[in-house]
Amino acid sequence: EGASPHRLVTMLFDGFLDCLVQARGAIEAGDLEAKGRALSRAGRIVDEGLKAALNPAGGELTHNLSLLYGYVSAALLKAHLHSDEAHLDECRHLMEPLRDAWVAIGAQVPA
Repeated sequence: EGASPHRLVTMLFDGFLDCLVQARGAIEAGDLEAKGRALSRAGRIVDEGLKAALNPAGGELTHNLSLLYGYVSAALLKAHLHSDEAHLDECRHLMEPLRDAWVAIGAQVPA
C-alpha cells in the first residue's frame, strides 16, 4: 500500500520469478493444477503488470520491452503446454537481468 512505484515494479519482477520456481516444482511433481496456477499468475504479472506499466511515450525502450514481454508471454505458454522447464529457464534468463538493473537504479529514484 505504501510502496513507491519503483518498489511495486520490483515486487512484480520478484513475483514473476517466484512463479517460475513454483511452476518448476509443480512440473517436477507432476501437479498440473499448480503448474497452471503458477504460469497463469506469471503471465498476468507480465501482461497486466509489467507490460501495462510501460509508458507509451517511452520510445524505443518501451517498444523493445513490450516485444520482450510478448516473447516471455509466449514462452510461458509453451512451458505450460509442454511442461517444458527449458522455457522456464529462458524466461528467467531474460527477466532476471531486467530485475537486477531495476533494483540497481533504485538508489537513484527519489523516494
